[in-house]
Amino acid sequence: MGLRWARGARRGQNTLQFLIEAVLLGLFGGPAGAAPGVVAVLGYAAVQEWPAIVPPAWIVAGPAVSVLAGTVAGLYPALRAGRMSPTGALRSA
Repeated sequence: MGLRWARGARRGQNTLQFLIEAVLLGLFGGPAGAAPGVVAVLGYAAVQEWPAIVPPAWIVAGPAVSVLAGTVAGLYPALRAGRMSPTGALRSA
């Protein structure tokens, strides 16, 4: 952050960068975590000779919830980074 401040980045740009990072972590992290769960469900159902059922709504809801959680979790750090002074950001790095 300190380097971005020193190079002329504005508060809104730093805040936006943090929010974008949080949303992307949720977008890619949610499905990456859900995939092993789906594989485990399908594998267990195959071993038990049960029909494997993964509701399509859960496939859509999982990434949506992870993006929401990432956004909410990243909001406070993003706002805090946006308010940080350039010298303070360089000093803490």
